[in-house]
Amino acid sequence: MNPDATRNDIIRLCKEAKENKFRGVCVNPLFVEEAHKQLEGTKCSVISVIGFPLGASLTGTKVEETRLVINLGANEIDMVIAIGALKEHDYKKVYEDMKEVVEAAEDIPVKVIIETGLLNKTEKIAGCELARRSGAAFVKTSTGYNTKGATVEDVMLMRTVVKDEMGIKAAGGIRNLEKALALMMAGANRLGCSASIAIVTGSFKMSSMIKHVQIQQNLKKLRICMELVQLPCRTTN
Repeated sequence: MNPDATRNDIIRLCKEAKENKFRGVCVNPLFVEEAHKQLEGTKCSVISVIGFPLGASLTGTKVEETRLVINLGANEIDMVIAIGALKEHDYKKVYEDMKEVVEAAEDIPVKVIIETGLLNKTEKIAGCELARRSGAAFVKTSTGYNTKGATVEDVMLMRTVVKDEMGIKAAGGIRNLEKALALMMAGANRLGCSASIAIVTGSFKMSSMIKHVQIQQNLKKLRICMELVQLPCRTTN
């Protein structure tokens, strides 16, 4: 999510999401109202981030931010956990932080970003289990602001922990069709990509073993689970 985003960038982002029939757009709180206006009457969700990207906001701040963006038109929430608290094994603080946001969101689904690239295996498992207990709808790999984004191994681990009780959103570093499909096969239900347009419309070197019809079927699945992330209208990075 680029810090120099403008209203015109958001309008363009929403237009691309509608044209490509993506699941939704993920924007910063500042642009929720504009995204809601642009996507009104469509099936595209308006997703807003909370405590982004560090997760170090006070719980009360996250709760108020959640209520504000929902009032402005967000119909999904992606919150960043208290990462430092998780690494200190302060599970009570991490759980209460998630739980209060989930309760503030009421019937709006919450995705909990655990930032897998900063966690060891034990911490990843704990983060997923706490998210499951909090009542969140999804657990999400990454903000995209750290060196390591979504990996097949992390998605597989997350799916092992949450089983079929939660969705999994993979985000961070998804720039080609091969990786997007691999993450879906590993268990991801949603993909957060700044390169969504390139993934579904670009030319890719697919294995000769894959039939054209299979590629088209996979692209259809990708479109309905992709969330176009704010702002790479100027870049696909």
